[in-house]
Amino acid sequence: MDKIIVYVDDAEYAQHQLVPMEGKLPGQRQPTHWIVVACPPRMTRHISKWVNHTARANWRNKWAERLFAQISPGLQALGDQVTPVLSHGPLLEMTRELLEKHGVARVLDARRPKFGQDMAPVTPDQPASQDARWAVPGAVAGMGAFLVLASE
Repeated sequence: MDKIIVYVDDAEYAQHQLVPMEGKLPGQRQPTHWIVVACPPRMTRHISKWVNHTARANWRNKWAERLFAQISPGLQALGDQVTPVLSHGPLLEMTRELLEKHGVARVLDARRPKFGQDMAPVTPDQPASQDARWAVPGAVAGMGAFLVLASE
């Protein structure tokens, strides 16, 4: 059985990423065990004034349940096994724990990229994105050039 660990933070984006992975012909396809790791969005540091730890944990669990409800039926329709997991702590550590628990598995990062924000890698050999570092300064330089041209 093929095992794939998938990190997800947006169901729609992840489904587009998973289509090529599940697109084999029925005769050529072997059963797959999907370990779907939900990565909830971070709450701002100021939220702790208004929400206690239990409420935050409940919100994370409900968010993950909605995500799994959107992703799991499509994977299970093909006869695959789905194991939902809620992320906790650094993703590199999470990957290491899952590989120890489930054995050899492929790792797929299906999280939606965020503009101007570096995403934490999920494996030690995952290349860091170089584009996000220059996205905001490039936009600022473009706006500056536009303002110079507009003023003339």
